[in-house]
Amino acid sequence: MNPAVHSRASERQLCTARVGDLLLGLDVLSIQEVQSSNDVTVIPQSAPAISGLINLRGQIATAIDLRVVFGVAPRPDSDLIQIVVRHRGEPVSLLVDEIGEVMTLNDEIFETPPETVDSLTRELVTGAYKLETELLLTLDVDRVIATSSPGAVSGQ
Repeated sequence: MNPAVHSRASERQLCTARVGDLLLGLDVLSIQEVQSSNDVTVIPQSAPAISGLINLRGQIATAIDLRVVFGVAPRPDSDLIQIVVRHRGEPVSLLVDEIGEVMTLNDEIFETPPETVDSLTRELVTGAYKLETELLLTLDVDRVIATSSPGAVSGQ
């Protein structure tokens, strides 16, 4: 057995995004694309977190505003940044304030979110990485979608 391969710790790559003061991480393997656009078609009487629908080259996707999901003040007028993820084979657009970098993080430093994180946020993340200057919260995309559109996710 090669000791170099055996001793290597497990790592994961996360794409970072900001929503208000929160730094969120999404698994890069779940991301289909990132785009900037204001082309969201509003759906009358939809859940508050549902901003509307977007057209991805002929494929329709629901747009979920993470500011609403996390209880952050409304977004100032600016271009929307959309992180399109695949959820049960379908695209879903998550609206964020800004996109960050891709980080490779060691699973040994992954932990549950500290008690200082509010209960709503704790329900919507799978854990946290303590970085040098801030906390990176790993987004639970399934939970965000289930919370944003009650009844829209089977089995929830």
